[in-house]
Amino acid sequence: MNTSPFALVTAIGLLSLHTAAQAGGFIEDSKATLSMRNFYINSDYRSGGKATDPSKVEEWGQAFILNYQSGFTQGPVGFGVDAIGMLGLKLDSGSHIGKGSRQPGTMFPRESDGASTDDFSSLGLTAKVRMSRTELRYGTLMPKLPVVNYNDGRLLPQTYEGGQITSKEFDNLTLIAGQIEHVKDRNSSNYESISIAGSKADSNQFRYAGADYQLTKNLTLQYYYGSLGDFYKQHFLGALHSQPLGSGVLKTDLRYFDSRSDGANGHEPAYYANGYYDGGSAVKGKIDNRLYSAMFSYSVAGHTLGAGYQGLEGNSDFPYLEQGNGKTLYTITNAQIGKFIHAGEDTWHVRYAYNFGNVGVQGLNAGVAYWHGDNARYQTGDRSEWERDLTVSYTVPRGVLKGVGLTVRNAMYRPGFPGQRDQDETRVIINYSIPLL
Repeated sequence: MNTSPFALVTAIGLLSLHTAAQAGGFIEDSKATLSMRNFYINSDYRSGGKATDPSKVEEWGQAFILNYQSGFTQGPVGFGVDAIGMLGLKLDSGSHIGKGSRQPGTMFPRESDGASTDDFSSLGLTAKVRMSRTELRYGTLMPKLPVVNYNDGRLLPQTYEGGQITSKEFDNLTLIAGQIEHVKDRNSSNYESISIAGSKADSNQFRYAGADYQLTKNLTLQYYYGSLGDFYKQHFLGALHSQPLGSGVLKTDLRYFDSRSDGANGHEPAYYANGYYDGGSAVKGKIDNRLYSAMFSYSVAGHTLGAGYQGLEGNSDFPYLEQGNGKTLYTITNAQIGKFIHAGEDTWHVRYAYNFGNVGVQGLNAGVAYWHGDNARYQTGDRSEWERDLTVSYTVPRGVLKGVGLTVRNAMYRPGFPGQRDQDETRVIINYSIPLL
């Protein structure tokens, strides 16, 4: 990891603290929260695989996340600094790689012998500057955008290092632009360069920009652009609409991605990505993908019923920033295990959720979702896959344990690709946050 960005962050942070002695906003508007997460995961691989592959991966850990956000110094230009400290502790995990059927999974970093570490931690600092309704941030970022989305599917969240500017100078319009230089994965303490699945090369430059425009009270239009240097360029168009209908609300979510090869990815094998099918035997190649989807959901009296379709065109799978340890994609097929983003794949999706607060049980929610993908391209012919996810969550609404949340997720994934095994997975997550400031 380069030290210069964090030297800059620290310098600006110290300047902010010095200025804060004469500007109360820095201290008065500060917030600090200690979040605790207890995470258990059980992945049961039910078929196939080599003799050395584990039949089950089971891990359990405890996380502590201290999040501090300062206010801004007073004046036309305000300065501030944020900090996030993260600690993950192993409560249980498998033994060394290759020793027994119960082996380590993806929750913790690995020692040199393949065993899970007992703990891992990191500290992220972010300098911020605000002028009018525009804010510049540099340091640790956790973007949640169509073209780049951090992953929070294990004990600690994934973070990025870079800079981002967000402007809301114009009513109903939000403008965002930034550059990411490094990524720290969800089971790591170290930053590294950025890459895509299957590539032997990497990059320190992912640039992005976009806009959200609220055209009417019920309609928001989106455009975003992302570019990973020497790998791919990606355009995104989206529309979000809500419409009262009868006693409920009908929501429409339309998305379109156009992803193309950039630079070395078009001719250098080291930059090729997994999931390329041009009718030959190659399984790696240049980025060439168009993804489009439509999702409709209707909510009434605590019930939400949704249905959608996603299609992919082109010779490659959908591209995204990926280090090999988990991903969160801005697609309607971002399921617990599968992602349904193979070249040529057509996926139908249905979901149902119920908020039990409608019958007096505040804080209790449950839902079920199902995806079925067909025509996914593979070198030996088209394939199919499906997944069913169940989720039950409860947050204590009042009393001594107010705010304690329990979530249970169960997924059943059945891929039709050679070398991929059926998988059943259960996650149990307990969250609790304590405000410190």
